Amino acid sequence: MFATRLRRLGRFLSYRPASIGLAFGCVGLASLSLAADVGGAEGGVREALKARLPKTQVGAVDCQKVSGLCEITAGANLFYVDPAARYLIIGRVYDMQTRQDLTAAKLLEMNPDMLVGAAASANAAANLTGEDAQKAAFAAAAKGGRMEKPTPERRSPKLSLESLGKDGAIIWGNPQGQSLTIFTDFRCSYCRALSNVLRSMNVKVIERPISVLGSRDIADRVYCAKDKERAVHAAYAGEPLAGGATCDTSGLDANEAFAHKHGLNGTPVIVRSDGAVLEGYRPREFLEAWLKDARS
Repeated sequence: MFATRLRRLGRFLSYRPASIGLAFGCVGLASLSLAADVGGAEGGVREALKARLPKTQVGAVDCQKVSGLCEITAGANLFYVDPAARYLIIGRVYDMQTRQDLTAAKLLEMNPDMLVGAAASANAAANLTGEDAQKAAFAAAAKGGRMEKPTPERRSPKLSLESLGKDGAIIWGNPQGQSLTIFTDFRCSYCRALSNVLRSMNVKVIERPISVLGSRDIADRVYCAKDKERAVHAAYAGEPLAGGATCDTSGLDANEAFAHKHGLNGTPVIVRSDGAVLEGYRPREFLEAWLKDARS
C-alpha cells in the first residue's frame, strides 16, 4: 500500500518512482542548511522543497501543527517532511490525546467534495478513516482531476424537523448563537471532526444521535448523563463514560425512526434552521458561509 502511494506521488511530482530516492539524495547538505536558515522554519522548508522537488507546486507549509513535522499541501496532495525537508512522509498523523485524525481532517478541508452526496451513505457501510481520504486524494491527483470546492450558493435539499419533539436532542454550544441540527453517530470519525469544528464556532448545536455504526449504548449513556455537553465531547474523544445512569431514551428511538423514514443512512447530516441539508463533513469556512446564506 505504501509503495503504491509513493508511486502515485512520484508521478504527481514528475519523477519516476524508482528515481525518487536518488533525486532526494542528490542535493548537498550545504544547500539544505542554507535553506533552513532562510525566512524561519516554514520559509526554510519551502526553499528546501524547491531544491529537492523543483517541479512540484507547493501550496501551504505548516510547521506549527505537529512538533517535528511540517505539513505540506501540493495540489490535492498532502504529505509531511521533517524541518530540514530531508525526509518525506506519506501517511496519517493521529493525535492520541484528542483522538483526532489530523490527516483526514486536513484532506477534507482541502477537498470537501469527497464527502458530498453519497459519501455520507458510504460512511454508513464502512466507517471511513483518514486512509480512505488519503486514497481518494491520491487517486484524484493521479488522474489529473480537480476536486471542486462546493460553494454555499448551491441549492440544498430541504428537510422539515417539525415532527421531532424536544426529546432526543442534546443541545450544546452557544445557546444564543445561530442554531443547526446534526444527526450523528458517536463512532463516526467525521462526526468527531465536525464536532471539533462546531466547538470553534459561535453556534447552537442541536445534536440528535442515531446508531448507524452500532453506537446506541454510547448514545444512551451520553443522553442520560448529568452534563450532556461534556458527555458528548468525552464520547467523541474516546474517553470513558460513567455507566449506571438511566433515563427515558425514547427520544433516541424517535431520532432513529425519523432518520430511517427520511433515508438518513449515514452520518453526519447537518440541517440548517430553514431546513437546508448537508450530508457529510464540512470545514469551518464553508459552514460559516452556508449559515450566513440562511439569513440572506
